[in-house]
Amino acid sequence: MKVFIIIGAINAFLAVALGAFGAHGLEGKLEPKYLEVWKTGVTYQMFHALGLIAIGIIGRNIPVSSLLSWSGWTMLIGIILFSGSLYILSTSGIKILGAITPLGGIAFLISWVLLIVFAVKHL
Repeated sequence: MKVFIIIGAINAFLAVALGAFGAHGLEGKLEPKYLEVWKTGVTYQMFHALGLIAIGIIGRNIPVSSLLSWSGWTMLIGIILFSGSLYILSTSGIKILGAITPLGGIAFLISWVLLIVFAVKHL
């Protein structure tokens, strides 16, 4: 579970860095609509980075559970697909990338459901 704390902390760091880059490096270079898309990616990345850290902390005191592990991995997949596609969409303007974003959202939903099921069964 230590891996989820590390991955979560890396993603939190990246969310702060990408948020600052968006606010200072992209302002005036992107249309306001795409700057909002960038901000949405940053926001979701940070929330789910904290979710990964929580999964890692919860898992430190509980026997290994595939539900908890899958929750963490699907959360990471969600960050990559959801936030990643929004970052690329906002800087490239390639609208077809918007089709990837919902897959990341589904991964987020699955990860939270897995965490709920884990909590019901093991906590």
